[in-house]
Amino acid sequence: MAASSIPTGGHGDPTRRDFLMVATGALGAVGIAATAWPFINNLNPAADTLALSTVEVNVQPIAVGQAVTVKWRGKPLFIRHRTPEEIKEAEAVPLSELRDPQTDNSRVTDTAKKVRPEWLVQIGVCTHLGCVPLGNKPGDPKGPFGGWFCPCHGSAYDTSGRIRQGPAPKNLEIPPYLFTSDTLVRVG
Repeated sequence: MAASSIPTGGHGDPTRRDFLMVATGALGAVGIAATAWPFINNLNPAADTLALSTVEVNVQPIAVGQAVTVKWRGKPLFIRHRTPEEIKEAEAVPLSELRDPQTDNSRVTDTAKKVRPEWLVQIGVCTHLGCVPLGNKPGDPKGPFGGWFCPCHGSAYDTSGRIRQGPAPKNLEIPPYLFTSDTLVRVG
């Protein structure tokens, strides 16, 4: 055989070396992906965290004027069965007086757009520095607006969980929730 019959790789002719380079690169990419997958998969939420992503609460035993605290996603969830007086008080507040203006109706509407003014479901974490405000337990100070009071820095929330006084910039957060029946609420 003459030396001139062996492809030299010039003028676009594929050679064995070209094939080996492509095969090695592809095998290396598969190896890197197989090695990286356990690290990437580790960033997904754990099964116990996913189990806590929703919580169902039976609200039937909560008396009018009473509030309960439930754990949801590692945070306190305040559920208050508001009195007619608390509802009237919250509805009467002009939006111009609020730092973070929201109507009372918008705060008591579930994800199915059903308004239940007697039930307030909110995350019990102060929007200033993440403290847990007082006002959910009997005997707790409720602040000057009858809702919740954060003694750490003096933030006061009204009966709709809206910020009225103190350094907190926002209202207490309303999570996504749905009343699946008259007595059962699913949060998350």
